[in-house]
Amino acid sequence: MKESILELLSHRVILGDGALGTYFYENGVPLSANLDLLNLQDPDLVASAHEDYVRAGSQLIETNTFGANRFKLKGHVEKTVSVEDVVAQGVRIAKKVAGERLYVAGSIGPTGAFPMEEGGEVSKEEVFESFSEVICVLLEEGVDLILLETFGFLEELLLGIRACRKQSADIPLFAQMVFPSRGIAVDGNDAFFCAQKALAEGANGFGSNCGRGVKSMLEAFSLLEPLNGEVPLSAFPNAGLPEIVGHRTIYSAQPSYMASGIAEMIKMGARLVGGCCGTSPQHIAEFKKRLHLKGPSRRASIFVGTKENRVEEKAASNAPGALIRSLPKKRIPILVELDPPTHLDCGDIILGAKELKAAGVDAVTLAENPLAILRTDNLALARLIQEKAGIDTVVHMTCRDRNVLGLQNRIMGAHLLGIKGILAITGDPATASDQPGTSGVFDLDSIGLVRTIQNFNRGINLAGRSVKVKTDFSIGVAFSYRPKNPELQLKRLKRKRDQGAHFVMTQPLFDKGEIESMMELVGDMGLVIFPGIFPLISARNAEFLHNEVPGISVPKSIRDRLWRYEKVEDQRKVAFEMTFNLVESILKIVHGLYIISPLNKWKVAKKLIVHLSLS
Repeated sequence: MKESILELLSHRVILGDGALGTYFYENGVPLSANLDLLNLQDPDLVASAHEDYVRAGSQLIETNTFGANRFKLKGHVEKTVSVEDVVAQGVRIAKKVAGERLYVAGSIGPTGAFPMEEGGEVSKEEVFESFSEVICVLLEEGVDLILLETFGFLEELLLGIRACRKQSADIPLFAQMVFPSRGIAVDGNDAFFCAQKALAEGANGFGSNCGRGVKSMLEAFSLLEPLNGEVPLSAFPNAGLPEIVGHRTIYSAQPSYMASGIAEMIKMGARLVGGCCGTSPQHIAEFKKRLHLKGPSRRASIFVGTKENRVEEKAASNAPGALIRSLPKKRIPILVELDPPTHLDCGDIILGAKELKAAGVDAVTLAENPLAILRTDNLALARLIQEKAGIDTVVHMTCRDRNVLGLQNRIMGAHLLGIKGILAITGDPATASDQPGTSGVFDLDSIGLVRTIQNFNRGINLAGRSVKVKTDFSIGVAFSYRPKNPELQLKRLKRKRDQGAHFVMTQPLFDKGEIESMMELVGDMGLVIFPGIFPLISARNAEFLHNEVPGISVPKSIRDRLWRYEKVEDQRKVAFEMTFNLVESILKIVHGLYIISPLNKWKVAKKLIVHLSLS
């Protein structure tokens, strides 16, 4: 059991983290985005930020909940998402990274309701309630410290302290204000007066963050110095004043300069130190080095080390896995997708697998309850197909249906059953399910699942414990290429690659130009690219895919051409011809083919492969 953070602060300095917002913006998050919602929208990016700070030396990390209150989330939060959801997920992500050794501070910023106008729409009682609902979740989720930070108005800070102490008399509580110049807050109160009021209200420590950089914070600390040795102080300065350069916000203060300033603050009583706006893991690493602060040990926690794929000190190389190694080298490899049936008669799909193998298919991929529709278990079916048809399988594994325990159990089961390939996907929303009462789990998303499978390839589970045998999975990921705006999906694909992915199966593509532009962007990423090929079977089929299946776009020119023919038989002939010509035109630029059987009609996929004569 780790030592109380207040006890630890009584005899040593603790190194906190740096800016989360700066990290997110540098990783492609738009300036207009609500950063707290990333806890739900992109939890792996949030985890990645925490992980990088821990690797740099942070012993305390702050939850990504600075603006997660009813006022700042108004207009951003959907009806199905609450403030409690955002805060709880923020704590859970941070705690997974921190493990049992490091400390997690629940971050609470100003509500945005101050300064309050007389007769305004927001009352002090509502502000108090807003703090209370956030603090309640932070306490329930088990943070080690409440950190009220970046306050410019003492009156609002005191409301936050009172809300905290009403719910818990014991939780360690630090209060931090911004003092832009001469140690004076924007409300006109000086740093020492603010500290006295905050401590009298129940704060255990006081300090400053944000502001105008190291110099202005040293001015505030000159006023706080009488508290040196009486209470622990905290210092999280900005990296200087921001400058706009080429549409980017740049902070110029160098890590070494900031470290020197923080060293002065430590002499003046600072015991909890870190960085605010503009600071990065590089700043934290320099603080640790220059200030001779002890960092955390290298033992693995659930997420630590993911960005460099370092869960062990000597990480294994990202070998391609058994499925990729087994693919033919002298011709283009072919994967064909078959959906498990919605019933228990698997005779036709096993027959289809046999026929596809005879036609030259290298592996059959089996979806897991696509569109959240109940189907036969794909792992059991994969084993049957391998036994009866003698062809390798790729099982799709979704994060929707299982928690982290169930997902790891599934991975271990796939290894025992001799499965060579796993496609890691987040999964369609559970709200689309045909089964009443279905709800999604989503402990991980696809990036987290890739990392988990890669851990098993190294011989360890998510908790860092040995499983005694290293698995040898080829790890696949999905990729939805959007030619008009590919940046976000490309960024996610790179992160999947960095976590251990080996191959890519794309959403269906129907245009040679789109496939060529996609391959120009991703062809050199070190991944085996299987573009999705969907043989259309009618004009109605094309319209359904385009309008009702997420991520699929059938060009208007193709849909219009199919509608020129009245008979479905004629539409099918034309559609087959278009698909055949498309595949022939891309064979020299792609790494493989991923053919999706339309409506599970494996005979259409077989016909296409036979006509191509790829052998």
